Amino acid sequence: MIVYGPAGSTPDPLAVAVAQNLTGKSVLKLEAEREQIILEDADSQKFTVTSAPTITSTPAQLASGTSAAPIVPSGPPPDPSSAQGIAYNLLPAYGFSTDQFGCLNDIWTRESGWRYNAENASGAYGIPQALPGDKMASAGPDWQTDPTTQIKWGLGYIKDVYGTPCDAWVFWQAHGWY
Repeated sequence: MIVYGPAGSTPDPLAVAVAQNLTGKSVLKLEAEREQIILEDADSQKFTVTSAPTITSTPAQLASGTSAAPIVPSGPPPDPSSAQGIAYNLLPAYGFSTDQFGCLNDIWTRESGWRYNAENASGAYGIPQALPGDKMASAGPDWQTDPTTQIKWGLGYIKDVYGTPCDAWVFWQAHGWY
């Protein structure tokens, strides 16, 4: 569409430029960006908060980069039939005391909301957000649907890579992932 002025005049150069841009690459680029925003928004809607976040390290500990013993919230143990309860009860089997649960809860609440079927755009899956998700098959063939299998894998991963859930939490706070 080219816009003309009075009869017999030349096309408006601004209108010509706009018309050319609307049919060129810029429209395709804008549409691709729009689609990406829609996908990112849809992915963000998949997560839900299952509990209020708790602070397990002081700002001074974070600023200094020390892994000094974080402040671990206290409270009653979680419902044993919930994913949190399963994790709480499995902590000693991996050599962790139950006072490490607060740190584990902080990580997995942020990572997956404790949902066994949580998945993000990068392909991370499950309660511990294993990337790729099929890594958890080493803990059992039901890794896609069984919270216990995912929790066992996640606790093993934390022990092997970070030592304790609280050390993993300190890393998570510094990097936004673990």
